[in-house]
Formats: sequence, C-alpha cells, structure tokens
Amino acid sequence: MTPARWRSAALTALTIQVAGLFAVVAYALWRGNFSEGAWFTAVEAFLSGLVLAWWTAVLRRFLRGWSVAPGDGALRALSVAFPWLTSFRLVLWFLTLLSVVNGAAPDANTVALTALMTVWPASILAGNAVYGTLARLAPNPADLVRRRRLADWLNVAAALSLAMAVFNVVPIAGFSDRPTPGDQLVYGLSGALDVLATLLAMRAVGAAPVGEGR
Repeated sequence: MTPARWRSAALTALTIQVAGLFAVVAYALWRGNFSEGAWFTAVEAFLSGLVLAWWTAVLRRFLRGWSVAPGDGALRALSVAFPWLTSFRLVLWFLTLLSVVNGAAPDANTVALTALMTVWPASILAGNAVYGTLARLAPNPADLVRRRRLADWLNVAAALSLAMAVFNVVPIAGFSDRPTPGDQLVYGLSGALDVLATLLAMRAVGAAPVGEGR
C-alpha cells in the first residue's frame, strides 16, 4: 500500500481504539457495579484513552512528515500524561504482585501466573517507550534512528498486547474469576483492536515521508 493508505488505515484504527477505550470505562463500571476494582479498571481505561488520543494527534502530523513544535498542545499533553499513565499501571501491577506473594492465589498455576506477572509489566514499559519515543521524535521527524526505534517498539508492543489480550480472555484458574461471554467479547475485541492498530501504526511509521515541513 501507499504511505497515504497506511496512514489512513492506522489513524482510523487508532481513532476506533480511542472510542473503544472510553466505552470500556462505562462497561467496567456497569459490569462491576461501581466497585473498587471496577473503578480501577475504569480509571486505567480512561487515562489510556486520553493518552492514546493525544498520541494519535501527534502521530497524524508525524505521518505526513510534519515537525511538531515542542509547545504544541497535543505534544505537551502527551508528554505530561503518559508518565502518569505508566505509573498508575505499574502501581496496579505491583499491588497485584504483592497480593500474589502474600498467598492470594495459592491454587493458581505457577507457570501461568509467572508468565502473566512478567508479560504485564513488560507490556506497560513497551507502551511507555512507544509514547515517549514519538514525543521525542515528533519535533524532528527526519531523525531516522528514533524513527526505527519507534517502529521497533511498536512491534514489541503489539506482541505483548496480544499476550495480554489472551490473559484477559482466558483467565488463570484460581487467580481471577471466570469472565462472562460479554466480558470476553468486550475485552477480546479491545485487545484485538489494540494489536491491529499498533501493527498498522508500525507499518505507517515505516512508510511515512521523511521531512521537516510545517
């Protein structure tokens, strides 16, 4: 496909993903009866939607070969927000790790649980790298080293997102409750869209023109 088609496909998928994340906010609160766990899930989805929206706005200009001024509103918002999202996600992971270490899931499969607790932070850090790399690349889209680095991180993030989607749809017995068909549909589609949008973004970044216009 041409660079324009890759750009259009990636931006369309990312826009749908943003809308999907905000829909997950409402679903998580409704499904969880506004419990504490539901609020954690909803806040994480809401922050993810905001950061992804700003990331998509910056990416849209980068994919056209335009440089983004350091004072640009979307770039500044992205640069401020994504570390908070990463921190919040790592706190959730750490709290879960503490509960596991303290014996919260004695009957869970050790190998599966270890895989989850390893893939989860790796996915968080890969997402952080994707956000941060674009934030540093956007003011200078002709930087080929950072451009390749962004594509590499998107590739890694897509693989880890796929693994996390599997964990969300197929829970670990003895660790998490069996999801309802509705949960599997919502979180399965959300995970699949995340993987698709990330892969399309990776291809679009590789096909983007190198320039310093605008």
